[in-house]
Amino acid sequence: MLLHIGAFRLDVDSERRSPWHDLIPSTRVLCTVLMMFAIALTPNGHWKTWALYGLGIVRLAILSRVTFSSLAKRVGVEFSFIVVVLLGTLFQRGGEVMWQWGWLQITTVGLTTLGSVALKMLLSLTMINILILTTPIPALLHAIVTLRVPPLLVAIMASMYRYIAVLADEFQSMRRAALSRNLMNSRKAQRQVIGNMFGSLFIRTYDRGERVHQAMLARGYTGLVPLTEIPKGNWRDGVAITLVAAFAIAGQLFYIQGR
Repeated sequence: MLLHIGAFRLDVDSERRSPWHDLIPSTRVLCTVLMMFAIALTPNGHWKTWALYGLGIVRLAILSRVTFSSLAKRVGVEFSFIVVVLLGTLFQRGGEVMWQWGWLQITTVGLTTLGSVALKMLLSLTMINILILTTPIPALLHAIVTLRVPPLLVAIMASMYRYIAVLADEFQSMRRAALSRNLMNSRKAQRQVIGNMFGSLFIRTYDRGERVHQAMLARGYTGLVPLTEIPKGNWRDGVAITLVAAFAIAGQLFYIQGR
């Protein structure tokens, strides 16, 4: 699951220059949230509305000069985990039965629900990954706090991002130790060893987290990484939020008129 992070740097396109980068981080977060709400609130089966939103997101990806290979890789990995959960929406009753085997049946309602939810998640993941790729993580965390997200939750996210590479190194060192002792010579042994490794990693993480937290508090840690300069918004930010809100409302009016 960690292979798509790219050397554990999430904001690989944050140093580029574009109209999207000229917006302050809190404006980018608001634009992302507005689009995700508009996508999620669209009822199932309104494909034209999602096509309109998809064109807008593609336009944003081009405008922000995001690396398409990194974007596609991250969305693909994250979406593959979500698909497993989404399969449960396929077996809904209602509409015309397309396939049936015992009590399992695939209906038109199930197909519509599966396609709608999958498309919502795909568009939302693309939007959120564009935000993360193009925004420095410290600035993004400060923007989230500015938008009244609980500081404790933001501090947890900051610590997780900061020490995810440390956890990966711990896991790799335990894996190398198991391989050198020939403890993973079969699939059954691999499952058992990896399970024990995760348990040991949890204990090590808890102990190290306590030590690191106490050391950070002793050095004046307040919950977030300090910024040298907190950017302030200007007229571009107001225009951007207005345009995104108008675009989201236009998509909703588009499906309402098409009913």
